[in-house]
This record gives sequence, structure tokens and C-alpha cells, in this order.
Amino acid sequence: MSMPERLGRVEQIHPGELRNPPVRPRDAATLILLDRSGGRPRVLLGKRSSKHVFMPDTYVFPGGRRDKLDHILPFSSDLHPDVLSRLMAERSRNASERGARAIALAAVRELEEETGLLLGEQVSGRLHAQLGTLRYVARAITPPGSVRRFDTRFFSTFADEAGMMLDRIADTNELHDLGWHDLQALDGLNVPWITRSVLGDLANQLNDDPALPFGKNVPFYYCRRGQFLRSNL
Repeated sequence: MSMPERLGRVEQIHPGELRNPPVRPRDAATLILLDRSGGRPRVLLGKRSSKHVFMPDTYVFPGGRRDKLDHILPFSSDLHPDVLSRLMAERSRNASERGARAIALAAVRELEEETGLLLGEQVSGRLHAQLGTLRYVARAITPPGSVRRFDTRFFSTFADEAGMMLDRIADTNELHDLGWHDLQALDGLNVPWITRSVLGDLANQLNDDPALPFGKNVPFYYCRRGQFLRSNL
């Protein structure tokens, strides 16, 4: 891991969320879906309901916590070896090959549940996930004291590279006002700071190499002694 960069005090980033009892972070995954059909890459964001306890009324990527049965979901193509090895190298209770793959499968499952989009193919009415185009682009742990805490892995893929049918997109109970947005033009949207930060890192990676190689460093956001830090995994 690289030397950490200080991003600010937790109170400045998460105002009013530090009075809750300690909560253990739960594994979660999210998928940053990119559309490059118009030249400049655009990202899919949706708005969370005001009824959500965690990040209400904010625009986020499709995603959610890992379910206990995600490890048995079928898949038609496996993770790129560089992605799988990075996930397995993390010091966590799910650092096995099966556990690492389950986190990626959770991201694909959540994408379908929250947007109707399929990353994979339907076989006998069941989605067989296509994991081979997923890049591992960021990791973030919600700071202590937040109302919900997640250890989130952020994956990304290009819709055209994955052969996705984007006309299937539809609002759901989880996300509404789904739409495509320029990575660097999010003014007017209520976007959480971590979402903006991850998109900024992703935009820089795309500027360096529009193909978004699989083996790039993974920014890691976490909290230590009241400070939010960023390192590279």
C-alpha cells in the first residue's frame, strides 16, 4: 500500500453522522457503468429514495451489500486474473477466490435489480454474469459512527465492450431518475463526496489510458484517528 494522502477530517466529510454506536462494515459492491458511444465517457447514476437511511436523495452508482448467497451465483466468464488477484490480496474475511468473486457477482446482481440492465446473459430465466470485463477501480470503507457502514469495492466496465443492451434500463424502487452523466460535469446533482472522489480518480485513469487497463492501482479510502485518507492498494 502506498503512503496515505490526507483528505480532511471525518466531521467535515460526514457532518451529523458521528453520534451512532460502532457498526462493523459490511461487504458491498457497486458498478460504474460507462457509455462511450458519444465520444466522451458518461456514467450511469440514479437517485436514492428519501426513505433510505443511508445516503437519502443522493445520486449514486448501482450497488449494494453482498448477500450470503452471492458466492453461488452462476457466471459465464470469470474475473480478469489481475482483478481476482488484487481482491484476494486484501486482508479480509473474504479474501479467498470464491469470496472475491462473490463481491463482483454482487455488483452485477445489484445492477440488474436496481436498473434492469444485464451484464451477462439469461440462461433458463437466470442471469449468468459476465465478469471478464470488470475493472477493480476503487475501495472505500465508511467511517466509524456512520448510520450504516460498508466496505465497498467499486468495479467499472464499458457497456459496449460488455455487449450490454442499454434500452433495458428502467427506474426501480431502489433507484430512480436513472441517467447518463459526464464524469466531470456533475454540477446540480446531489452526489456524495466519495462518489465524486472515485469518479475523479476514474477520469484521471481514463485520461491516462482510455482503455482502462485491468492492472492499475486501486485507490483506497478509509478513516484513521478522525482523518479520511487515500492510499493505493
